[in-house]
Amino acid sequence: MSPPRGPGRVVLAPDSFKGSVSAAEVAAALARGVRAELPDVEVVEHPIADGGEGTVDAVVRAGLRRVEATVSGPLGQPVQGAYAVAGREAVVELAEAAGLGRLPPSGPSPVTARTATTRGVGELVLHAAENGATTVTLGIGGSCTTDGGAGLVTALGARLLTADGRAAGPGGAGLLEAARLDLSRLDPRLRGVRLVVACDVDNPLLGPDGAAAVYAPQKGAGPEDVALLEQGLRRWADVVADATGTDLRDLPGAGAAGGVGFGLAALLGARLQPGAPLLLEATAFHRHLGPDALIVVGEGSFDQQSLRGKGPVAAARLAKVASARVVAVAGRSTVAVEDAKAVGVDAVFTLVDLEPDPRRCVAEAARLLEETGRRVGRWWAAQPP
Repeated sequence: MSPPRGPGRVVLAPDSFKGSVSAAEVAAALARGVRAELPDVEVVEHPIADGGEGTVDAVVRAGLRRVEATVSGPLGQPVQGAYAVAGREAVVELAEAAGLGRLPPSGPSPVTARTATTRGVGELVLHAAENGATTVTLGIGGSCTTDGGAGLVTALGARLLTADGRAAGPGGAGLLEAARLDLSRLDPRLRGVRLVVACDVDNPLLGPDGAAAVYAPQKGAGPEDVALLEQGLRRWADVVADATGTDLRDLPGAGAAGGVGFGLAALLGARLQPGAPLLLEATAFHRHLGPDALIVVGEGSFDQQSLRGKGPVAAARLAKVASARVVAVAGRSTVAVEDAKAVGVDAVFTLVDLEPDPRRCVAEAARLLEETGRRVGRWWAAQPP
């Protein structure tokens, strides 16, 4: 039998457990448990994001500077948002202005599903451009909107008009009355800005796999609302095609964030890239990798969607290339052992192993994560060097 492993390095790189604890809180709770079990081991907290909630926090922890800005929230109310900068590069997070967390405490509803706007996201992009950014990386996960990015581009100077020349209303419902898109007043500063979109889905804008059908129900839309939003997005795609001479409604990723992927690509020339690798590179995750390291990834639900390349699996794959060991921590897991190993995950630890009641798992997540950190520490100590 091989002797137990000596002191090494444990890198805690979880994403958020959505609706429960942030990525930073997950990393901190795991760290308490690992340090209690392995006091001589170097523990590095490196919470990650893949373009959704927590993206700005992740890059700020990696050394970028936070910039605050008051912008429009999804229902038009002012909110205090933030983005991050390093030199002439900026990282903007859609969820800061138009995320589900920006809705009232009552949460998403059919009304918010129809009317929520991405206008504040455009205001954040414009704020970054006004302050000298020439490259903007925009993470678009976690949206509460289905407006095709119309609110975003109108904040940048475009005008979406009805047949009688009025400004179209906000949100996906407003797209139903859109007749013409005037791009003549787009802010000229955008010409010198390169837009890169962190996007982890390949859905088209329309149809059964599109923005409305797949994602609007998560944003409060019922069946009638989904049909209305689909109709509005179709109208929006026609109007954009008339204005630009190009039709990108079938572009993979066009349906991301309620169609924001479409609006950014079709109207601002944005390049859509997988978010997880993009953000791992931006936070210099590779610096922590090596054959003496244990990488702990995690998210609330480790499932088939995770295996398609979300943040934890993207981190696991990078870690495996560097010959590091990898374990995953999750609230629950539906991934078979062989499937986990295929993406580089050696073991999976879940909170439901400790507390089978899902509601208590959410309420007591910090305590359960700390105990899971101890379990991970014991597992790591038992591995052969």
